[in-house]
Amino acid sequence: MQVRAAILRAFPAGRPYAASRPLSVETVTLADPGPGEVLVRIAFAGLCHSDLSVINGDRPRPMPMALGHEASGFVERCGPGVDDLKPGDPVALVFVPSCGCCAPCAEGRPALCEPGAAANGAGTLLSGARRISVGGAPVHHHVGVSAFAEAAVVSRRSLVPIPRETPMDLAALFGCGVLTGVGAAVNTAEVRPGESVAVIGLGGVGLSAVLGALAAGAATVAALDVNPAKREAALALGAACAFDAGDPDCAEALRDATGGGVHAAIETAGVAAAFTLAWEVTRRGGRTVTASLANPAVTVGFPQVRLVAEERTVRGSYLGGGVPGRDIPRYMALQAQGRLPVERLMTGRCGLDAVNEGFDLLAEGLAIRHLIDLSA
Repeated sequence: MQVRAAILRAFPAGRPYAASRPLSVETVTLADPGPGEVLVRIAFAGLCHSDLSVINGDRPRPMPMALGHEASGFVERCGPGVDDLKPGDPVALVFVPSCGCCAPCAEGRPALCEPGAAANGAGTLLSGARRISVGGAPVHHHVGVSAFAEAAVVSRRSLVPIPRETPMDLAALFGCGVLTGVGAAVNTAEVRPGESVAVIGLGGVGLSAVLGALAAGAATVAALDVNPAKREAALALGAACAFDAGDPDCAEALRDATGGGVHAAIETAGVAAAFTLAWEVTRRGGRTVTASLANPAVTVGFPQVRLVAEERTVRGSYLGGGVPGRDIPRYMALQAQGRLPVERLMTGRCGLDAVNEGFDLLAEGLAIRHLIDLSA
């Protein structure tokens, strides 16, 4: 099958991406889905910082690679052994294919699936196969999805069936931004009714964490970012207050405003200074959560004595620390009830040929969730 897809052949790329054109839209060959795999016709794909981190070199991946990992689509054809989906079924795509058999999966932690992590690092599907090629040369899959394309072959383990009435543009957000941000609040930070929460970094994941904290019953949500437009966006979504994360007095101001700091601080910016700020605004006995993927060279530190004497908790949150097959339908139900208005995160859309320009908007902080529309 011949489809158009956005291919990254080298990194890092210089900005603006509209000029350097790191992603080339090419005609690729998709092989038939193998055992346990599904051919999906992509409807919408979101531009996410996890894609941007591959383009700018923060997250090195094998090249060439077909990018894109946050998406929705319709089942086109099922490979051998897939009998619970049929052509036409709407699905959300998830960036960790969980095998269901390894120790983390057996413990209910599919985000930590060991075969899934190995396949994602190698640029293959869960089976170890590559189903994308150009001129006979293989192209790597991006975290088992490669959704900046008219169609994709993925593992059945990368798919979550969704209600037919869900708008497909909205559905695309749930496979990464919403799953990660809301999950960081409700699963990892375990926000409880009446608590105070700070979110540091207000992109799509951070603003989803704001919404998740509010849905969990947080009494006060503080929004921190260096970008004033993003702080305004958080306030419009229901944050009680906002602070300039670049202000050297930011931590002190937030501690003063919350009587000593917040019960839970969630960092989604992917830089060491943001994590340090999250640590500093967490109160005694509180939880500091990081849900960002920083450059592997980035390290953070804090005084061990404070971790012990203040009974602090520091946790990482990957894939929202949850179970996609359970959580995505729950979050979609909350959205349908008006309790999780993630539709307000969508800031624009474009065609596949404008993918580089879309990443300029993301890198410049001018987009929260910009969507590639492949539904025509």
